[in-house]
Amino acid sequence: MLGKELLTYVDHTLLRPIATWDEIKVICEDALAYHTASVCIPPDFVASAHNAYPNLNVCTVIGFPLGYQTTESKVAEAKQAIAEGASEVDMVINLGDAKQGDFHAITEEIKALKSVCGDNILKVIIETCLLTDTEKIRMCEVVTAAKADFIKTSTGFSKAGATFDDIALFASHVGENVQIKAAGGISSFADADEFVKLGADRLGTSRLVKIEKQQ
Repeated sequence: MLGKELLTYVDHTLLRPIATWDEIKVICEDALAYHTASVCIPPDFVASAHNAYPNLNVCTVIGFPLGYQTTESKVAEAKQAIAEGASEVDMVINLGDAKQGDFHAITEEIKALKSVCGDNILKVIIETCLLTDTEKIRMCEVVTAAKADFIKTSTGFSKAGATFDDIALFASHVGENVQIKAAGGISSFADADEFVKLGADRLGTSRLVKIEKQQ
């Protein structure tokens, strides 16, 4: 797949805690220029980005990056983000619940977030590098049952990001209603192309646009 076509799969991402509005403006303008799927930015920049770039698809993160906030606080975050102009929300699951096998609690939390999101896209980050394959498969089932729109590999803030094996595993176990987002560590068009071939529908990365700008 050609580079420009691959960029349409990209959630052009800037989530560093020291990101400034000037930096956010650059990735918003790049996203429009290179026709990325969205920009993925911190919640406190959503309103400014939406107001400055009303035609831009704005994605933000909820319960990020550790996921151990209460469901009520995640719901409040999501409500505010959507009210301020986010059209996509990437939430982090409670990883402690996953490790102790409380998948019912995770299912109910995802349902609560999807209820708030409505027709807006909800992506569920499961932080694959911290889970066993058995837990990842169980999360594929949970995300499917909870009717989220995407399952997503990683925050990019833990010990590893997306792997080819995880995307292949997702593709084998998610339901037909669930799409797949690979995120974290995607640093070349060759890798991006392989992720898409394996089943990824979105790619969370900041690097591909930077590479394309240098061509």
